[in-house]
Amino acid sequence: MIRRRAVLLTPLLAGCSVLPERPYRETQRFALAPERPQRAQPPRGAPVLLIRSLRAAPGLEGRGLRSLGTDGRITTTYWQEWAAPPAELVEEALRRWLIASGRFAAVTQPGSRLRADLVLEAELIRLEASPAAGQGRAALSVLLLAEPGSGPGEARILGQFVADGVAPLPGDAPPEAAASAMAAALAAALADLEARLVRILPVRREGPVSRLAPAGRPPR
Repeated sequence: MIRRRAVLLTPLLAGCSVLPERPYRETQRFALAPERPQRAQPPRGAPVLLIRSLRAAPGLEGRGLRSLGTDGRITTTYWQEWAAPPAELVEEALRRWLIASGRFAAVTQPGSRLRADLVLEAELIRLEASPAAGQGRAALSVLLLAEPGSGPGEARILGQFVADGVAPLPGDAPPEAAASAMAAALAAALADLEARLVRILPVRREGPVSRLAPAGRPPR
């Protein structure tokens, strides 16, 4: 019996000895925190904006840097990643950007006691490098709502759009350059988002919050 067990265990032990070993490599982590070039002060009567938690499209939940190949396939790197899940980083960058824009009296998040006049919902739908096209790309799907003025009521949809941005990227760029190009593309997408918000809802500087012009109609 002892000899039989030894014979049975021999191939198992031999199989364990040939398992592949993955060499150790230090993981590179990159920041994703574009800043608005200038900071402005909000006018009197500017609205309060609530930004709800930003969602991530399928495939964008992980931290790994994404790259678009010539065959249209997306690959995610194992050793290069963002410092946190990209949706979290983009949400924080969006909040800081809109605060610096001076378009709003305050930019709040869920759980704030400050009553919001406007609500922004967004989803990160693109954040990738495309070496073949020589671009870093970023895009967000955005929905802007107006809260009812007083009492119960449903929020009114003011606008829905996609804000996108691109930035140059050399074809043979290292991961550091790819991360920088994606961050620059996100900055362009945030600038596009701000410009679209301004077109949808221009603010009357001399009036209260309730006198915001409706979407698509300039203030009188």
